[in-house]
Amino acid sequence: METAPTCGTERLILRSLRFEDVADIQVLAGDADVASTTEAIPHPYEDGEAVAWIKACAEEFEKGTSVDFAVTCRTNGIFIGAIGLVFRPVHQSAGLGYWIGKPYWNRGYCTEAARRVVAFAFEACGVESVYAYYFQRNPASGRVLEKIGMRHVEYIPRDPKRYFFEDMIRKSLLKGEFISANARGSSV
Repeated sequence: METAPTCGTERLILRSLRFEDVADIQVLAGDADVASTTEAIPHPYEDGEAVAWIKACAEEFEKGTSVDFAVTCRTNGIFIGAIGLVFRPVHQSAGLGYWIGKPYWNRGYCTEAARRVVAFAFEACGVESVYAYYFQRNPASGRVLEKIGMRHVEYIPRDPKRYFFEDMIRKSLLKGEFISANARGSSV
C-alpha cells in the first residue's frame, strides 16, 4: 500500500507508512511523553490503533486531502516517527504535523524531515503557505518550526470551547519566503 512518494534527506528516507511499521508505531507513539506533545495521538495507545491510523492515512491520501510519511533512518531503515500535510485547497495551504519517537529526540531529525516535507509541499503540491500549531509548553516543536523558517502568526490561549485545554502557537511560512531563503543558501 503506497500512500506517499518517497523523499530523501542527508540522513532520512521519508516514505509511505506500511503495515510493517505497526509495532514501531505502537511502541513510539505509545510513549506518554510523545503522545502529550500532539493533539492527535491518544494515550494509552491501544492495540489496533496503528493499523487504523495507517488505513486512515491511505484513505485521506486517495481523496487528496493529506499525505503522511514514515520518517526512517537512511542507513538502516529504522522507523523513528511520522510527518504529514493536511491540505486546505480553498486557501492554497497545508497544515504540517509531526512526531518523533522519544529515543530519537534532540538529534535534528524532526527539523530535517520538516524542511524536506515543506519543500515537497511547495514544489509538488501547489500550496502557497504551510502552517503548523504546537503546544506552548513544547518549545522544542517551536524551535523546529523556526529552524525551517516559519514565523509566529498567533497565540491561541486555552479555550473551554475547544476539545483540549492547551495554549497553542501558530506559525506559518509562505512559498516565496521559502524559495527566497533557499536561493540565498540559508538553512531553510
